[in-house]
Amino acid sequence: MNILAIGAHPDDIEIGCGGTLIKYAASGHKVYLLVLSDGSFGGEADVRRQEQLKAMKIMGAKNVFWGGLMDTEIANNRELILKMDDIIHKVRPDVVFLNYSQDIHQDHRAASLAGISATRYVKEVLYYEVPTTHHFEPDVFVDIQNVLNKKLRLLGAHTSQVKKTRVKNQTIIESARSCANFRGFQGRVKYAEGFMALRMIREIK
Repeated sequence: MNILAIGAHPDDIEIGCGGTLIKYAASGHKVYLLVLSDGSFGGEADVRRQEQLKAMKIMGAKNVFWGGLMDTEIANNRELILKMDDIIHKVRPDVVFLNYSQDIHQDHRAASLAGISATRYVKEVLYYEVPTTHHFEPDVFVDIQNVLNKKLRLLGAHTSQVKKTRVKNQTIIESARSCANFRGFQGRVKYAEGFMALRMIREIK
């Protein structure tokens, strides 16, 4: 299958669905990333681009596409939908992962809402969570116990962001491990990533 993950900033995808993407890539599926901004409001653009490329290689993804939008200025409009449409046309994904719309960061909200329109013909679309997501109640879980350490390596590749949690003495790596443990408990496994389905179609044969 072709898998496409869309994120507003470098590291969104790794936080929200990095473990799941590692498993897809390891199973021979083709994983692609679309990062809408360079994250320049939260760090140096060149540094964050290199961190994203490093994470992509660890993940085993085929390519990362860049949206070229300004960090903190992403808007849910025709331009954004067309950017997503263009990449979806190129990748022809079987599954798309998106930011969730209920989020305190305006870029995440815009990416999510535009993604609803852009993925209108994709058979499986799943929302992922990041630390700024609110009211997230997953109904799909992916067991990531055997790839958790590799997911944490993905987050470590975003070196400039590791300590930017705004929580004293807590890193994004610690936060991700705690979240995986909690979602795992909900999914009745040790560690998991949780998702909410916008659309899932299953063929029964």
